[in-house]
Amino acid sequence: MLREGLATRLAREFRGEVLFDAFSRGRYATDASHYQMMPAGVALPKSAEDIAAALSAAREEGVPVTMRGGGTSQCGQTINKGLILDCSKFLNGLLELDVEGRRAVVEPGIVLDDLNRQLKPHGLWFPVDVSTASRATVGGMVGNNSCGARSLRYGTTRDNVISIRGLLADGTPFEFGPHAGNRVPEALLATLTGLGAREAGEVLRRFPKVQRRVGGYNLDALIPSDRPLNLAHLLVGSEGTLAVSTAIEIRLSPLPRADRVQGVCHFPTFRAAMEATQHLVALNPTQVELVDRTMLNLARDIPIFVPTLKAFVRGDPAALLFVEFADSPEENEKNLTRLNDTMAGLGYGFGKGGDREGGVVEVRDGKLIGDIGELRKSGLNIMMSMKEAGKPVSFVEDAAVPLEHLADYTDRLTEVFRKHGTEGTWYAHASVGCLHVRPVLNLRLEQDVNAMRAIAEEAFDMVRAYKGSHSGEHGDGIVRSEFHEKMFGERIVRAFGEVKDAFDPGRHLNPGKIVEAPRMDDRSLLRYPPEYRFDDVQAGFDWSAWSGASGGFQGAVEMCNNNGACRKMAGGVMCPSYRVTRNERDVTRGRANTLRLAMSGRLGRDALFSDAMAETMKLCVGCKACQRECPTGVDMAKMKTEVLYQRGKRMGFSLKDRLVAHLPRYARLAPVLGPLVSLRNRVPLIARAFERITGISARRSLPAFRRDAFRETEIGRANCGETGRDVVLFTDTLNRWLDPSIPRAALRVLTRTGYTVHAATPENTRPLCCGRTYLSAGMVDEARAEARRTLAALMPHVRAGRPVIGLEPSCLLTLRDEFKALLPGDEAEALAGNALLFEEFLAREAEAGQLNLPLRPGVARAHVHGHCHQKAAGAMGDMGKALELIPGLDAEVIESSCCGMAGAFGYDAETIEVSLAMGELSLLPAVRQAETDALIVANGTSCRHQIADGTGRRALHIAEVFDRMLCEDG
Repeated sequence: MLREGLATRLAREFRGEVLFDAFSRGRYATDASHYQMMPAGVALPKSAEDIAAALSAAREEGVPVTMRGGGTSQCGQTINKGLILDCSKFLNGLLELDVEGRRAVVEPGIVLDDLNRQLKPHGLWFPVDVSTASRATVGGMVGNNSCGARSLRYGTTRDNVISIRGLLADGTPFEFGPHAGNRVPEALLATLTGLGAREAGEVLRRFPKVQRRVGGYNLDALIPSDRPLNLAHLLVGSEGTLAVSTAIEIRLSPLPRADRVQGVCHFPTFRAAMEATQHLVALNPTQVELVDRTMLNLARDIPIFVPTLKAFVRGDPAALLFVEFADSPEENEKNLTRLNDTMAGLGYGFGKGGDREGGVVEVRDGKLIGDIGELRKSGLNIMMSMKEAGKPVSFVEDAAVPLEHLADYTDRLTEVFRKHGTEGTWYAHASVGCLHVRPVLNLRLEQDVNAMRAIAEEAFDMVRAYKGSHSGEHGDGIVRSEFHEKMFGERIVRAFGEVKDAFDPGRHLNPGKIVEAPRMDDRSLLRYPPEYRFDDVQAGFDWSAWSGASGGFQGAVEMCNNNGACRKMAGGVMCPSYRVTRNERDVTRGRANTLRLAMSGRLGRDALFSDAMAETMKLCVGCKACQRECPTGVDMAKMKTEVLYQRGKRMGFSLKDRLVAHLPRYARLAPVLGPLVSLRNRVPLIARAFERITGISARRSLPAFRRDAFRETEIGRANCGETGRDVVLFTDTLNRWLDPSIPRAALRVLTRTGYTVHAATPENTRPLCCGRTYLSAGMVDEARAEARRTLAALMPHVRAGRPVIGLEPSCLLTLRDEFKALLPGDEAEALAGNALLFEEFLAREAEAGQLNLPLRPGVARAHVHGHCHQKAAGAMGDMGKALELIPGLDAEVIESSCCGMAGAFGYDAETIEVSLAMGELSLLPAVRQAETDALIVANGTSCRHQIADGTGRRALHIAEVFDRMLCEDG
């Protein structure tokens, strides 16, 4: 009843969004920790007035309130059983910017990367460079007292916060800060200043003397000193338990120099790296970051990191320390010399004969330094990419110890892990003695939960003995709050309680964090409680690459650890629908959580087949970006197909589904369909009627079926005799019937290059099909039948060593991806290894010196949009290499996410608005701004259609570009 009363009040008094359905609440039940708590409801405020209304309603209804930003907390800070207020969708503005004074005022929901993009033109940034910068909000960073890799130079969030405005638990406005005079009720101010004076000695005695101390409340901010009292620093790190911020004043710094350098120090043993750290920190670098051998080996299995690793890793080091300098170019060179000398003095150096026992790889290339930084920032998620049932678990990863004890501490903790039958991977902030390590445990098992408890107690005792801090960056939350008395003593913990009572006597704000905490091993709070069960389904795909308690599909679904990388708003492709809607429902993480909760019975009976589940999956465009960009490899495109398959088996498929799926079958009726499609496109009344019947939007023109469709017989006529250089042209449905000029262009280029081209489809048979249209509708069995037919036809060519060359990325790459999940086995693997996009083939042949292609100079400039599946397959590099073969052509890749068309998605009346908005994020504006005489290049049929609809410009397939540039005389 409390929940219903609160929902009713918010619906009446709240201007923002109110979400009280089970699916929405489930999506907010987890963060990046291993805990789960179903909230009473979720609200997304649009203003400070909304926050005040929510606080008032929740207080009067007896419901606690928890503030949330990116939801990436690793200790359970942003989950609770009350009302969740998500500030990230609407309260994300830059309110004030004082460039000369190097200060800004921001709303709590602004994402760090978004803020820094706005600051960059002014030469400034907020320098707390956390690894989750693409989704971490400043409000969340303040709540956690986040630190980042360069805290050695810039300090923690607390060091960079000037003042905070907001609301107390009872709705009273406040402003804390040195210049604000700490506008707050006098009784509260008196209580706090009195407590600071009383406990000054105990604080100085018990608080650890390390930079990375973020545990408990910052009582040291209350100690009398020569500096003005700043209560904002008491709120920093308080995890939303004391007050709610609505505006945060922050200190900015000049951007780091672009000519920074880095020395990658290689070590033969992990202990050697730990012993060396204090000596390297003495050189005054901006950062000293660690990764160990286990992480390097895991990263080698993640395609996006492979090129970076090859560029800087030498041999097989046990550990690497990344030592960065960001001074003048002259000073940087001197620093690298000092670094090499220091390493040599420690006995490490690379000689001319190759690897010795370690040494320094000097890195001066700014892009590579940035790529190394992304690799290090992804450390946690690289560890979480393990596909086993056990996962690295966060609970002792945050301790910070003095550098002189670092080697002994890591050795001893490793022994503790071994004693309990597990091991951990080390990475992160060696410079400040804060190394992240997560032992591998399966928290479905009681014995592993007990091991977690035992390891925590032994580890925290050890940290205290070394005079370190058990919370060095990620805060307290549920994981560490119960251990405060051991760390700080009974008197300090009692003072924590007094602070909580002074601010929030009713305990309404984020209860159970910092004070009055539950046990960290309370199984009822874990994501996988004792009663956890997962529905057994007869999967359409083969999910055996993943393992889990009850099968591969479960393991795949549970790969999402809520790291939130899918919430980024720039860079890469993931997650395009979220970039438009900013809804948790429409992000990869939200979909994965919903699927896990539905299949574990937390969302009601038959939730997998519900309309709410269909809505959850509806805006997934199947771009596959998560497959490449999600650090844990969550493959939501494949999961969506599996969900559609399960729903279709139970409830059947719609007319729209069948129209999309069976396109390869009825496309052969082109002579009949062409005039009908043309009539539908010309007459709005017919288009609207067609929309009512089929669900295909009247606002989109349908592609025209061509009478002059591409035929396999053209291939035989084009060949100039046997050359001994054989290839296979796999012509897909879309290019065959809609854009036949493209396979004809590819055929001309291949034959002019001296290849004998074979048709993929055998004579007198129906054209081969990758099954992509069936997969997009969820008709996995039909897709498997097409895959089986295609595989059988292509295997003789594969065995003969002939490359299979495709033109449409979504089709050709289906042969490399989904075929292996539809028909697992050696033949599918062999085909996947032999199937190439047109541009991949040209780039490969050119690199091998086997490409004899007579090309002439043409246009000077081309703007290239990559198909999502090209990007997911890591094929965009070959696109660039191929275009470099054209004399005088300057090709620039458009920094774009999904075009928004995404096959049938852009035609659907229910999704066309999102489709158009996706295109407007970056692609369509970039095309409009392109020079009128420049080429627009896009290999995807859908991409070319979206570009034509949105800009009126015709984009070319790369095969058409090469065809245009062929020399007439050969």
